[in-house]
Amino acid sequence: MPRTTEYNAADHIEQTADAYTQPAFSRGNRLRRMLWNLAWWLLYRPSPRPAHAWRAAVLRLFGAKLGPHCHLYPGVRIWAPWNLECADHVAVADGAELYNPAPLTIGSHAIISQGAYLCGATHDYNDPRFPLIAYRMSVGAFAWICARASVLPGVKVGEGAVLGLGGVANRDLAPWTVYFGNPAQSVRERNPGAANL
Repeated sequence: MPRTTEYNAADHIEQTADAYTQPAFSRGNRLRRMLWNLAWWLLYRPSPRPAHAWRAAVLRLFGAKLGPHCHLYPGVRIWAPWNLECADHVAVADGAELYNPAPLTIGSHAIISQGAYLCGATHDYNDPRFPLIAYRMSVGAFAWICARASVLPGVKVGEGAVLGLGGVANRDLAPWTVYFGNPAQSVRERNPGAANL
């Protein structure tokens, strides 16, 4: 299924300006991100590892929608908390990066492991203005993005899917299927009974 662009900087770039030196987002968006980065350094990052409720409160202050018992660790980088929606019992480990210029939804009991990278944007290299383009992304309930794995822009990770260590998902991952490699290939099915808690 073709990806739908959620945000295209070309719609916001002045035609007379050199697009390579123009910001891809509005001044308001850049100010909001500056405030968020300041809060990340002062309030989020130095918090003790068990202080999940504190970090959730800081994220909610910046517009994140988080269900109960989410464990986002202090070393997690989140580009835009206002574009993040997590169901209950979501875990995101230290070193994971959620680059989400467009909305990112993470389902119940999903796990994003250490060093994983969810990339929500790229550039349109066929447009001479080289604009940033961002895509809506989702990680299904009970899915697991393993350590150092990467999910490319616009990819949807199905419920219960597993992207193995260092895997690169360049297309949608089917539910309850285990993937490995670059590009990620399905290697086996996963027991949906894993969702029965």
